[in-house]
Amino acid sequence: MTPVPYRSEQLTQEAFEALAAAHPDVVIPLEQTPYWADFERKLGRSPYGIWAYYDGDTLVATASYLRSERRLRPSLVVVNGPTWFTTRTHNAEARLVSTVQEQFRTDPAVDPLYIRMQIAHPQPPVTGPLEHGWYEREIVVDLTPDTDEIFASFRSNARNLIRKAEKLGVKVQTIERARWAEVFRTELFPIMQETASRDGFSSFESSFYETLLTELGDHLRLMVAYMDGQAVSWLITTEYRGYSVYYFAASSHSARKTNAPYLLLWEAFKVLKEAGNTACGLTGIVSDNYPSLINVTTFKRNFSKTVVTIPTTYDIPLHPLRYALVANALKLRREAPAKLRSLPASAKGLAGRITGRKGEKAA
Repeated sequence: MTPVPYRSEQLTQEAFEALAAAHPDVVIPLEQTPYWADFERKLGRSPYGIWAYYDGDTLVATASYLRSERRLRPSLVVVNGPTWFTTRTHNAEARLVSTVQEQFRTDPAVDPLYIRMQIAHPQPPVTGPLEHGWYEREIVVDLTPDTDEIFASFRSNARNLIRKAEKLGVKVQTIERARWAEVFRTELFPIMQETASRDGFSSFESSFYETLLTELGDHLRLMVAYMDGQAVSWLITTEYRGYSVYYFAASSHSARKTNAPYLLLWEAFKVLKEAGNTACGLTGIVSDNYPSLINVTTFKRNFSKTVVTIPTTYDIPLHPLRYALVANALKLRREAPAKLRSLPASAKGLAGRITGRKGEKAA
């Protein structure tokens, strides 16, 4: 039996703000706001709007959609959402899935292959995803106790390293907003490049972070740890409706010798608490789909024992047969190199001659 769809309504920024104000206790991710959509637009991406979903007159959820135009798989992506205003039951999610299928199949302005969003109770037609889009577990620090209690809740290792950083002379500064882009470009982006090279990931270009700081400045803080007058570690936090997130950070090799990242995050907690935030999410830690996050997990676990599970990202196909073809093609492309490596030398040589790949000849 097909679930009964919800009533949907596209929201203006004013309507969104009115809904948010009427539900002060609901945590709304910054990525699910009009302000984040404006930031995406400045990057040259294509936000498609924010919709509210109602069961009668009761607000159930909101979702902000971003167009993705990847080859052969155009989609609408809900980044870190949807936001739920009622209990997220199995049936409620089934109704939302049915609603967005109907909504975007009949929308003449967009023809996505699938909708991507977080789903807590996956059931057909939910599947995939073709690519994972958001972390699934995070550590959250409670900022409601007084600062002494917060500090005492850290692991002894973190407390000791914070004290050592102070004794070594590490100084933490909150950068003035008017100087954010300049300081990031000249002092901080080289640290991000060093961190990315050292830890084996690809960072955005400096312009991405500069645009973030410029467009979302009302909801951000930029803090930097200095040693002997030189920047060695930095972080960017977001804030919205009393919930903060440790969003981006990087540290030089020398910062690790001085324990600057520990002191920097501790100072950030104090600033965020003073500003009225009740919690700080430390973003992703290791999970089944993100084993590479094990390195940052060790650092983040020093600050809290509270681990929050976030619903996994899934796809909702709107054209099931075409989606299955694309999924199979992507799977073959991902598995081909490993299968080729497992072949005997003679078979590798044949495969190399057929595909024209260098280095696949028999020994």
